[in-house]
Formats: sequence, C-alpha cells, structure tokens
Amino acid sequence: MSEPRDTLARRKKEHIRVCLEEDVRHPVLTTGFEAVRLPYASLPEVDLEAVDLSCEMLGRRLSMPFMVCGMTGGARLSGTINRNLARAAQECGVALGLGSMRVALEVPEAAESFRVRKLCPDVPLWANLGAVQLNRGCGVGECMRLVEMVEADGICLHLNALQEVAQRGGDTDWRGLAEKIGEVAGALPVPVIVKEVGFGIGQRIAELLGKMPVWGVDVGGAGGTSWLEVEKRVWGREDLDAFDEFGTPTAESIRVVREACPEKFVIGAGGVRTGVDAVKALVLGADMAGAAMPLLAPATESAGAVVRWLERFRREMQVAAFAVGAADVRALRLAGV
Repeated sequence: MSEPRDTLARRKKEHIRVCLEEDVRHPVLTTGFEAVRLPYASLPEVDLEAVDLSCEMLGRRLSMPFMVCGMTGGARLSGTINRNLARAAQECGVALGLGSMRVALEVPEAAESFRVRKLCPDVPLWANLGAVQLNRGCGVGECMRLVEMVEADGICLHLNALQEVAQRGGDTDWRGLAEKIGEVAGALPVPVIVKEVGFGIGQRIAELLGKMPVWGVDVGGAGGTSWLEVEKRVWGREDLDAFDEFGTPTAESIRVVREACPEKFVIGAGGVRTGVDAVKALVLGADMAGAAMPLLAPATESAGAVVRWLERFRREMQVAAFAVGAADVRALRLAGV
C-alpha cells in the first residue's frame, strides 16, 4: 500500500496543476446529457421564486440536491482547496466529499488537509478511500480511522481501475475486490458510497452493486474529466492512447444504476457543468447531482468564488425546474424525458 511520502505528495500537487492548466476532458466520449431533452412546459403553472430545491441526505437538510465531489488532499494547496470548499458547502447548504485519503493513513501530517468539519458542521461530509486499497491491507479499521479523523458521516470507496494502470506502481490486482467491498460495507457502522471517478458504471457492475450492502452509488460517468488523461500527462503515458474510448457516459450510467439499484441513493456525477445538467441527472433517476472539476479553480481562489459558482448553479437548477413545470425536487424526478 505504501508509496514514498515525497512522491505521494508531489503526485497530488501535480494532479492539481494538470487539472487546472491542461485539457483533461474525456477525449472521445461525451456525458450524453446533450442528447437528453427536458420536457419544456409552455404553461408551467409554477412560481419561479417558489421553486423548492431543498432535499435531505442522511437526515441533514440541504438547499439543493448537489454534492461537491472529492478532489484532492495531502498537499499544502489541497488543504486550502478543501477549506474553501467546506466553507462554501456550509454557506450554500450542499454535501461535501473529500478527495482520496490514503495519504492520510501513510503520512500522518497530511491528515490536516482533510480536517474541515469545523468549517461545515451542518452538511453531510464524506471520507474517501480507493476501493482497491482493500486488497492492500486496508479494512474496516482503516476506513473507520478515516471517518473518525475528519468526523465524516460516511465513506466513499472509489473505483479507478484504468487510472491505476496509468500510474507508476499503480494497484492493478483487483481480484476478489467486490467481495471485500461488500464485507466492509456490511461491517461498517456508517454508510458507504461506491463511486466511480469518471469512467462510469455499466450494466454488469451496476447489478453487482445492487446486491451489495452499500448505501449509495456515485456513477462518476464518462464525458467530463478523464483521470486516464490526467495520469497520461503526469506520467507521460502516450502508450495508453488506445484506451481513450473506454467508459460509460454519465447519462447512460445513471439510467442503468437506477434500474439496478432501485433502493440505493444515486449520485449523478461526471461532466456535470451546469444546473441544467443537474436537472437532467435527476430526471434520469439520480437522487442528487455532483461535480468536482468546475469547482477546482474557484476553490484555489477563495471560498467566496466557490459560493458564487454554487449560487449560479442553484439558480440554473431553479430556472430549469420552472421551465419543466416542477415546483420541487420530487416533481422534477417525475418529469420524465
């Protein structure tokens, strides 16, 4: 499981730089949102200013069904980013997911970059660990250490198989991992979300997750940021260009996950860039939308910049709901496409 401390921190910093400075969108696939046509209501019978986007997650009331998805941690800039995201999440009333916390298990001083609970006491906060680490010695104890470390409400176990292939010394033995995820999810006293990082979840894996005792699924669909592209730039892996077409677009992933996991909380993330995208995700079957990349640059600036982005996003969702004649989130989910 271990990686030299300086190498791990340097890699986290390089991830941020590449995401901010280079085009790391999926080079082949789009989200599929562009093909989704919301049912426009010429006579909406709704008061725009009364549209209610509020919802609940784990008993915590949110202003809209949106989650700031996990991005980073472990480096000095990561701490700044996470603190700005936390302040904004608290002010705007949205859920917050932290970036991969493996570094906090290996480098104790890195934990501070993730400790943001005091800045967002009222919103759902999710710890994060690569699922493949369950094949590298992590288990229930390590997951609970991370949850307790940041006073999180639950933990996300992320799936990033192709990203691991691109990394030098990446973890590519995934045998038996599904069983381990199920065992850990069943044993943990907190909810578990299984999340993709941008390659999407297809039919077969959706059906597998539907049988597991996990609380939720973040589809992390293809069409937005590609972590294969990020790692190709970090490591100079042009030899992996042949795999640019891999992934399940976000819109398709939401549909199949909702069908296969009817009782689970589904987060529609992956290339969500506007409030209209978020509404499409809800109409397709997601309980909540999520995004990471469009918030990265604002988060390097200030909490206020993140708040401004979230406020515009919320207004876009509100107008989109009005335009389809939906007065609240429940009505949105029934709008159909």
